[in-house]
Amino acid sequence: MFKIFRLSTLVLMIIFIGCTSEKVIYKEVLNTTENWVIEQQPKGTAIFKNNTLEVVDAKGCTIWFKNKLEGNLTIEYDITIIDEGEKYDRVSDMNCFWMANDPKNPDDFFKDSKNRAGHFPNYHHLKLYYVGYGGHNNTKTRFRRYNGSINRPLLVEHDLSDEKFMITANKKMHIKIVVKDNFTSYARDGEIIFKVNDTEPYKSGYFGFRTVNNHKIIENFKVSKLN
Repeated sequence: MFKIFRLSTLVLMIIFIGCTSEKVIYKEVLNTTENWVIEQQPKGTAIFKNNTLEVVDAKGCTIWFKNKLEGNLTIEYDITIIDEGEKYDRVSDMNCFWMANDPKNPDDFFKDSKNRAGHFPNYHHLKLYYVGYGGHNNTKTRFRRYNGSINRPLLVEHDLSDEKFMITANKKMHIKIVVKDNFTSYARDGEIIFKVNDTEPYKSGYFGFRTVNNHKIIENFKVSKLN
């Protein structure tokens, strides 16, 4: 009986995996600012052209995808941190937010957009998932679950400092985020860096690119539904 049960379980797992698929719902959305909300401190720029976003940032920037995301899905994009000796070519902060909500404005996430204005402390009260990749001048990579208070708890296992988890300048990297039921993960170039089982998961919200004082190029952004 035990062997039959194991075989049946394996067959069910294969069937489940075989039935899991992704349906692209957003792609080629980097051609225009119409799909995005830019919150950026003075002296920074964000240019959308040819399905590419180029950000040169001085003091802080968050660029939100306008469409609210919900349910089981993947978020993917390619990103390159530029280091060619220009003023803001700092190798650091390849960051992002996902499933973001504002407890102060639950029905209008962008109501406070002008006040947030790219200044990082103005985002600490939100509820969201966050990866700060290569922060602190490319010495820290961290996952945080913002819980609506400003303390932004950080677990020891989500505070990485190994060089293999840092940014390689001038290299295009592929990022894939998965949100599925009580699970979310963040992968770079096919390697899962963070995987989290959340007992109170964020199942809907907004995605945003986040950075400060650097130069980056983002391409091939897409969102897919998991069936």
